[in-house]
Amino acid sequence: MKNKSIIWIITIMAFVGQSCEKFLEEDLVSDVSAASYYTTPAGFEDAVDATYAWLKYSYGPPERGFTSTVFGTDIFTNGADGSHKVWNWYDNNFNSGQDLLRELWRDWYKGINQANAVINRSTQIEGLDPALIEQRLAEVRFLRAFFYFNLVQHWGDVHLTLEETEGIEIEANRTPAAEIYSTAIIPDLENAISLLPAEQNDYGRVTKPAAEFMLAKVLLTRSYKPYADSNDAARAEALMTSVIDNYGFELLETYGDLWDQDNQLNTEVIWSVQNTQDLILNGGEGNRGHLYFLFEYDIRPGMQRDTENGRPWKRFRPTPFLLSLWNRDIDSRYDQSFKHVWYSNNATSIPIWTQEDVNNGYTTAANLGQPKFEVGDTALFIPGPGRDALWTAEREGRAGYNVYTVNEYDERVFPSLSKFIDPLRPDRQWEPGSRDFVVARLADAYLIRAEARLMQNNTTDAAEDINVVRRRAAWPGEEDAMEISAADVDIDFILDERARELAGEMQRWFDLVRTGKLVERVRLYNAEARDNIQDYHVLRPIPLDQIDRTQGGYEQNPGYPVAGDD
Repeated sequence: MKNKSIIWIITIMAFVGQSCEKFLEEDLVSDVSAASYYTTPAGFEDAVDATYAWLKYSYGPPERGFTSTVFGTDIFTNGADGSHKVWNWYDNNFNSGQDLLRELWRDWYKGINQANAVINRSTQIEGLDPALIEQRLAEVRFLRAFFYFNLVQHWGDVHLTLEETEGIEIEANRTPAAEIYSTAIIPDLENAISLLPAEQNDYGRVTKPAAEFMLAKVLLTRSYKPYADSNDAARAEALMTSVIDNYGFELLETYGDLWDQDNQLNTEVIWSVQNTQDLILNGGEGNRGHLYFLFEYDIRPGMQRDTENGRPWKRFRPTPFLLSLWNRDIDSRYDQSFKHVWYSNNATSIPIWTQEDVNNGYTTAANLGQPKFEVGDTALFIPGPGRDALWTAEREGRAGYNVYTVNEYDERVFPSLSKFIDPLRPDRQWEPGSRDFVVARLADAYLIRAEARLMQNNTTDAAEDINVVRRRAAWPGEEDAMEISAADVDIDFILDERARELAGEMQRWFDLVRTGKLVERVRLYNAEARDNIQDYHVLRPIPLDQIDRTQGGYEQNPGYPVAGDD
């Protein structure tokens, strides 16, 4: 692991003007005067970095990345705020006119065209070590595969092109997803594996283990499809075995250490999208996950908004099902990824002891009219699943601070995922964050290998992979109690384990669609979505812009209204 990070500056994207705006806008912006720069060593390196930059629009910074993967699942539903609840509700307003759909589609195709441009122009590079060119092209092919993988997971059959767009185009194809896997995604990742080094001096560049990890996930995803190759699951297992065994990755000793903002370059991270506290380098973006999972603490007694506790946008709240998944007596992961205590930071709103409190025996007459607590003391407490019974009205009354139990949860009050809280922001209103976004980590590698082994009916080894993850998650002394047996392993257990380990990490929608469990589990566990979700919701609607701006139109995915009828 190297300590030098690569940060991709949004403003250096040399080929953005020649992106897949061909589908979306007729007014292209091309800096053709800079074409000669692209063939210089510095221009080539900038062009490669610019391909990475498109990751930042979906992995961490904007709301669309989280919305498209967290909402509408079995483990998160909507909070009070935000205009994108239709992604959770699956109602008639979730249609091709959704702006987040357009942005996801647009950004990934821009990234693809950026990659195509780098690859197509690389033959003109002079004055650069051919081995370095080959390595950088392998990075770009990895990224192109990654962008296409996201597209086919969301939309199925989509436009496939491996050539740079250099002018206005109004034609587009719908290539079958099977062909995109076999002719683009898998060959690009195989190329990356063959050419990338095990590690890079610039932390954040893709590596051979990152490519092996991604190809394993791609093959596992395809293994569920009718067009799968018979050895997809076996290849996925072998690739993840290489990731686990060959590169020195190690699980952090404590699950909570994953969310230590001072420990982001650690032995568990296989690949992450980089951010920084330098506002210029972040290009005004940065990881905004700190905004979305927090309850409305800032208007409560003794509290006001601050950087330590976050800016609560109240987008995603955990479903009762998610909160039921941890046995907190033996499993540390709920306690180490949800926030429980808020300490008072506002003296002006601290409540005082009243005569009623004295009458109830909660305090003595000597305290009448005095603050119930001081700045720095507990102001709010959420005991969380399995702990509410400890908080009787009398105990809460004597404590003096507010305690929120399950009967009080609603769209504004709920247990708050704390994985992405970012106290290093410059002020309490600041939206961009400096956390890296971890796309691939070792615990996920074990769980993906377990799933690949289950697909081959090897529940014994699948259980051992799961137990590696569970033993790390155990409270000290509870490791044996956390272990499962081969008889416990089925796809539902694996999905439950992935929820316990990876909640909020932009995995869930993909997990449920991959395993064919989206509709079943949403109907079981997401009260706001269960009445509307239909079988066709395993694919997203094609964006209206794509349909309208393609000559002859562009076929909509089944179940959704055609253009003009949304």
